[in-house]
Amino acid sequence: MNIKQAKEEIKNTVLAYLLKDGTGEYKIPVIRQRPILLIGPPGIGKTQIMEQIARECKIALVSYTMTHHTRQSAVGLPFIRQEEFSGKEYSVTEYTMSEIIASIYRKMKDSGLSQGILFLDEINCVSETLAPAMLQFLQCKTFGGHGVPSGWIIVAAGNPPEYNKSVKEFDLVTLDRIRYISLEEDYSVWREYAREKRVHPAILGYLELRSKNFYRIEADVEGMQYVTARGWEDFSSLLYVYDSLGLTVDEEIVYEYLHHRDVAEDVAAYVDLYRKYEDDYGIEDILKGKVRANLYARIDRAAFDERLTVVNLLLDGLMQFFYKFGEEKKLAEEYYVFLKKYREELDVLRKMVSFGEAFLPGTLYEKLTKEWEDLYRKEELAGLHTAKENFLHKKLSGMIKTHAPSDSVGEGRLAFEEAKAGFDNQREKLEDAKSKAGQALEYAFDFVEEVFLRGEEMSVFVTELTLAKPAAEFLLEYECKRYQTYSRELLTGREKGELLREIKR
Repeated sequence: MNIKQAKEEIKNTVLAYLLKDGTGEYKIPVIRQRPILLIGPPGIGKTQIMEQIARECKIALVSYTMTHHTRQSAVGLPFIRQEEFSGKEYSVTEYTMSEIIASIYRKMKDSGLSQGILFLDEINCVSETLAPAMLQFLQCKTFGGHGVPSGWIIVAAGNPPEYNKSVKEFDLVTLDRIRYISLEEDYSVWREYAREKRVHPAILGYLELRSKNFYRIEADVEGMQYVTARGWEDFSSLLYVYDSLGLTVDEEIVYEYLHHRDVAEDVAAYVDLYRKYEDDYGIEDILKGKVRANLYARIDRAAFDERLTVVNLLLDGLMQFFYKFGEEKKLAEEYYVFLKKYREELDVLRKMVSFGEAFLPGTLYEKLTKEWEDLYRKEELAGLHTAKENFLHKKLSGMIKTHAPSDSVGEGRLAFEEAKAGFDNQREKLEDAKSKAGQALEYAFDFVEEVFLRGEEMSVFVTELTLAKPAAEFLLEYECKRYQTYSRELLTGREKGELLREIKR
């Protein structure tokens, strides 16, 4: 299965393993909660889906790469203690708590979360001395004399033997005690993830044309040549920074991330072309409705690769508007939830005043703000939020504190209006972001209709608007009649299936 399907399967397993009956017992007894073993090519996102699952299920995550461990750190150190048997004293060997098991308890203490996932990566590539302990762990869920606490699900991952000479095969006894999931790379799934992660548009544009180069592992006379999903994402980070510094990337730099000579050469050439087309076509001007007259003649003569690259440049330009809209919408939604809570508490406070309590709307607001901040900080320490979510929370926190009402406000309605002023500002920002994104989308359709009306490029343009999450979420809020028309015409029935299969290829 692909990594998206595996994520859903593991998430469902977590929910099933943690479900309790009316007596507080797990519906699936701990002894029947089989560890999950993911076996698949390197760099396809096994660790990332664990982080996503933990955040979405609001449970903790402890992650280890087992090739970095010795038997002592995994199992614990032996020590001698005295015991009496049948009236005679004996020296008995026991083990200190495993570093891994201790990390689980430490995570529980620091995060306040009693349930979680223990993720052990590269479990089938451990040293000879550690291998027996790994088999025992998968079979019995213990390291030395210490077991994984209840409420913690074990997920392990490894690579198939063709990718790593250090791989050790699992025996039948172990396989009969685990849930085995075989993973395969899938570009269409990764592309969806890449859009959300804002992988560099030049990379996405290249892979639309050369999807067969998304994942390649080959052996030749020069040794192992490989391209992985991790390589594309890491190269994306470098490419963004090089763009900001005005630096160029050549074949050798690309090869440091995409370790395949033919692919590295091809990508380096495409990145140069992508930047050139970005300048030549003036995508920002097109999205403002300002199209240079000579562009129509040029694109009419252009080869398919250039025409499709222009479509991808337009889509990337639009995505920046959609991302902005999504951020403003998220801020407005979170702000609304906070204000709703404040209004409810104000109503309670107003009733208490009739019993002689002081009416202090500012103090109440400050109290709710602190509770909100404390809860988020606790979730942040538990790893339940992404870096982007942390950034937006900090931004929202500043707005909420800036518009705090004072205790001098003599009436609940006035206090709420004072607090609501910040939300009203945010709602205006949201409407502005929606208007700008909508206008840019209409100008993009003007251009695409003019040059690609009945071509495959229009199909790609509409399909990407449908499949890319930021675009799809915007189109739920903004009525674009041309998108609705073309999506009905181009993305229905048999033609939709053929188009999606072609795009995946």
